[in-house]
Amino acid sequence: MNKYLQSFSMIFFGICVLLGSWFISQSLKSNQEKISKEEPYRYELLSPNENNLIIFDKQSGDYWRKFIESDGGPIEWEKQPSPISKTLE
Repeated sequence: MNKYLQSFSMIFFGICVLLGSWFISQSLKSNQEKISKEEPYRYELLSPNENNLIIFDKQSGDYWRKFIESDGGPIEWEKQPSPISKTLE
């Protein structure tokens, strides 16, 4: 009886490992589909002149501006209010 219980336990463990692996692979596959359905180019980098850089978020309309002095180091990014949301209200 003990020999049958041991073989049954090993088969049950193998089935559990296979099912667990299948569930994990399915969840990873669904995450990849969600990412690929989103807009591939959500952000756009704009440079209106040599001293300004702007990153524009096409989905939310937000943008971040960074002023770069011609003889200075980098300055922190500043989040700016969206001009699109002001016109829609």
